[in-house]
Amino acid sequence: MCLGYPFKILEITGPFTALAESKGVKKEIYISLLPEEVKPGDWVLVHVGFAIAKVDEEQALQTINLWDEELEKL
Repeated sequence: MCLGYPFKILEITGPFTALAESKGVKKEIYISLLPEEVKPGDWVLVHVGFAIAKVDEEQALQTINLWDEELEKL
């Protein structure tokens, strides 16, 4: 099972990489596994540094909220 966390694309930094941000954390991710092109402003699910799926903003924000709720339980 893969667990991904939503990140927003800030900048395309190379043919296979992008700078992405989520909750103030910025990191360079690999976008080469995605079947479609991404651009700044797009949301993706990231698993171990690789974007594994493109998602819409509503879905991304709902997922972040769910993660936050679960982490509060710990």
